[in-house]
Parts: sequence; structure tokens; C-alpha cells
Amino acid sequence: MRADAAPVASRPEDRQCLGALGQTGAQFTPLPDRYLSEGCSNLGTVQLHAISGESATLGVNNIGPVTCPVSAAFAAWARFGVDRAARTILGSPLVSIQTMGSYSCRNVAGSRRLSAHATASAIDIAGFVLADGRRITVAGDWNGSSDERAFLRAVQASACRRFATVLGPAYNAAHHDHFHVEGVIAGDSSYCR
Repeated sequence: MRADAAPVASRPEDRQCLGALGQTGAQFTPLPDRYLSEGCSNLGTVQLHAISGESATLGVNNIGPVTCPVSAAFAAWARFGVDRAARTILGSPLVSIQTMGSYSCRNVAGSRRLSAHATASAIDIAGFVLADGRRITVAGDWNGSSDERAFLRAVQASACRRFATVLGPAYNAAHHDHFHVEGVIAGDSSYCR
């Protein structure tokens, strides 16, 4: 957490989550609760600035408000799933995660149901930048070299152990260029496609 940002959380579960997120080494600013139009909201959200990898700080690009529990799952996934997979499979540590955003007041495509993005409970991930300069993208590398394919499938599988819903290129054409991660696992399994 940034030194100039005091937690604005009023609910005990939010304060507990902010403390746990801070212990991960994440750099973030707690955001005030906001009720927005059409049932959309930002409750218990943070603005992530950076997260901790195995041995370095990892950048997070193009991300907006995200609920604290999803931010905590994202920070753990980045460190223990993505950074480790990058080192093991691609031989280079992770430098940053490129997202396509988080909060967006909208419905699930083709439905009248609010998207998890409408409550800042989802993040769309487009790619990953490695220390050796490589940029691995879902759109360009899902069917790329064997190492790139193995890396992307490993990070998607590890996301399925942390998030309630994980959607990628195998789900449908709308997800050809990103991984959609939302919510945190409350039970034993997630919806993973």
C-alpha cells in the first residue's frame, strides 16, 4: 500500500483483505466505495500499481478498480503462477502483466445480466512481458511456439486454481485475445474454459 494512502475500508472484511494484500508486497491505493448507474458499483476496491514477483516488483498495465479479494488472488497468481511459469518454461522472469482493464459498467455480451466487470470483480489479461524483452500475448501466442503455448496453458491452469471463473481462447471467439478472470474460488472448483 502506498504510504500516503490510508485505508478507506469501513467493513471488517475489507480491512482484513487490505492488510492481507499489503502483506503480499502489492503496491495499491484503497478506493472509496462508489455506487454507480445501472446497478454497477466499486465496493471494497483498490487501484493496483504493482505486485511482487519471486524476486522483483511486477508492473500491472491498464488496470482500473478491482475488488480487494480479486486483487489478492491476482497478486498470488502473478507471483506463484505466472512468474514461476515464465522462469520454468520460458527461462526468463516476468516483468509485467498487460491487462485490457477491469471495471466496466456493462452486461455480459448477448445478455441482460451484469458482467462481473460491472462490480470490479473481473480482470481481462492480454499478455505478459518478460525480463529478456519478450512479450507473450494471448492473441499472438496461444497457438505459437511449443514453449509459448505451454506457458499460456500453464498460467491459465494456475488461474483456474485461484479464480471462480477463467475464460480464454478455448471458450469462445470473444476471448480469442485474453484471459478473463473473475471472483475468487469459494468452494472446490472453478468454471475454467
